[in-house]
Amino acid sequence: MRVAVIGTGFGKHAAAPAYAGLGFDVEVISPRDEAAVKTALASDVDLVSVHSPPFLHLEHVTGAIEHGHAVLCDKPFGRNANEAAQMRDRAREAGVLHFLNFEFRFNESWSRLKELVDGGAIGAPKHLHWTFFGSGLRGRKFGWINDRDLGGGWIGAYGSHLIDFTRWLFDSEITDCGGVTRIDGSPEAATAEDAYAAWFAMANGCTATHDTGFAAAVPSPPSVTLLGTDGTLELSADTTLVVRSPGADPETVEFAPPPRRSPPPALSAFFGRVADALGTETQITPSFDDGLAVARAMDLLRTKAVRL
Repeated sequence: MRVAVIGTGFGKHAAAPAYAGLGFDVEVISPRDEAAVKTALASDVDLVSVHSPPFLHLEHVTGAIEHGHAVLCDKPFGRNANEAAQMRDRAREAGVLHFLNFEFRFNESWSRLKELVDGGAIGAPKHLHWTFFGSGLRGRKFGWINDRDLGGGWIGAYGSHLIDFTRWLFDSEITDCGGVTRIDGSPEAATAEDAYAAWFAMANGCTATHDTGFAAAVPSPPSVTLLGTDGTLELSADTTLVVRSPGADPETVEFAPPPRRSPPPALSAFFGRVADALGTETQITPSFDDGLAVARAMDLLRTKAVRL
């Protein structure tokens, strides 16, 4: 199978090697080279994989759909829910397969957490608390990631993954949310947040909180607590998962530290499923429907959150 990868950052350095490792014939195109993009979209490929900045998603995704291609789009899915809805609706109308790159669902520890919940390890899940602080945006040169109007900000960059995981974990949609957004260490000209703390209410009565940022002076590993009616799950640094139940000894599952290599195993795992879906012409999740649901939740959070 042939894939056209639009993107010279994550697309070139993570997505392209993942596809190549699965046996795809890969072509990488710069999103800024309009002629090359048009040529790639008009070519005979099995999949267009869009990893351009979010302000270019609508153009590149709809271009792929107009040529009848199956398309995978990175997150955040466009700049807002309006653009996400346009892309989802056009994909549906054209009848093409569509995939959303929420590959974090396929992280080994995240997948195991979901499996334990679905298996009833802590009864009915009720509340998720997630914290993580990195330093990757601190002192970084100003770019689209710092520009709110271009789809930048930590809510889209990382929060989109957490919001998708929250929906997937509880098997329910977000109905309300709020919180605060901050700029901790981005360039002075930044208009997009590099940190946020938020609460979420789900349609089924579950709740969640996220407290995260990417411009801290020093990084702190992720820490996750999931409360259930019959127990608690705790995930530390993506490497140690503990199941706690009343009157029982804790049960611990250890995972290897996330590898510092590309492509990430989670990405290869997801792309493997995409390859199978293309071969069988089967729509799978996460899809543009998931991307739109997350975009709506992010729009709501950006509207209701207090900007500090």
